[in-house]
Amino acid sequence: MVVLSLAIGLAEQDDFANLPDLQEVPTSQETPPDKSRNMGNKPVNSPKGHPPDADGHSSVSDLANSLTGDMVMLSPGSEDDDHEGPVSEKLGRIQFSLGYSFQDTTLTVKILKGQDLPAKDFSGTSDPFVKIYLLPDRKHKLETKIKRKNLNPHWNETFLFEGFPYEKVRERTLYLQVLDYDRFSRNDPIGEVSIPLNKVELGQLKTFWKDLKPCSDGSGSRGDLLLSLCYNPTANTITVNIIKARNLKAMDIGGASDPYVKVWLMHKDKRVEKKKTVTIKRCLNPVFNESFPFDVPAHVLRETTIIITVMDKDRLSRNDVIGKIYLSWKSGPAEVKHWKDMLSRPRTNVAQWHTLKA
Repeated sequence: MVVLSLAIGLAEQDDFANLPDLQEVPTSQETPPDKSRNMGNKPVNSPKGHPPDADGHSSVSDLANSLTGDMVMLSPGSEDDDHEGPVSEKLGRIQFSLGYSFQDTTLTVKILKGQDLPAKDFSGTSDPFVKIYLLPDRKHKLETKIKRKNLNPHWNETFLFEGFPYEKVRERTLYLQVLDYDRFSRNDPIGEVSIPLNKVELGQLKTFWKDLKPCSDGSGSRGDLLLSLCYNPTANTITVNIIKARNLKAMDIGGASDPYVKVWLMHKDKRVEKKKTVTIKRCLNPVFNESFPFDVPAHVLRETTIIITVMDKDRLSRNDVIGKIYLSWKSGPAEVKHWKDMLSRPRTNVAQWHTLKA
């Protein structure tokens, strides 16, 4: 159990948009407060590919046909899509409990578990944890433990906000942000939930499910990239065509960027080959139209990931990352749809818009 004692001052509440009503879990599923931080279940293993055929080669048609069965959740779409925008991506959901003790003037927040979180790492999984705020106060935050390689994590951790008068609690907004821990770089936001506490009956501990929404800290406004994939099973190649980008995030002081695109071919966790486009100066809607072929034998398709990174060129300092896309059969729903379409339509340039991610 984590306890945070707060000295409450007068502060104006942030202006939040109208939120949909919470989905309350029936009383029989309510979870009482727990003193322990270590009640999580064992991590759920990430999906694994099927082994190759006896002769050492996987059937391309089998791969394409098995994708729908392997992936629990695919974004809507068909071969007739007009590619006018990115496919909407599901971010999963989170279960948590809320309650207030009038006797102890203490708000209890229990983070229970997450479900169907997207994979943020190129290995096809995530290392999720949750940050907890009572807005508008962003100086005091609490965090859960990190659940390694787990898209359905169980945290079961209890947090207490002590010395908190009820009239002040109702002026606050509970903000939960789910992130993917990254040891070597900035943590990747997965999604968020904002709950104005004046809309919740806090007299007894109640348990809720809430869908995660795109994070509003700027991570969801990096722009979009249009690209096509073409798989040639005869030549054992995947050709990546970087077509154009739109509404890229301005990374320079002058309100522009100098974008270029890096394309990495990954096998398992190893980098195999890198290619990149030219740099387009001072442009947030660049057109590239550059193609890059990569050798990818059929028997390694399930262990292949293509990482596409849109960069901002900087002459005087380190180049900045604008956003990334991970393409494989086990990435997020939008990426899986593109990968599946590529395999089901060999020798065809299959184009799709993708939203850039942090």
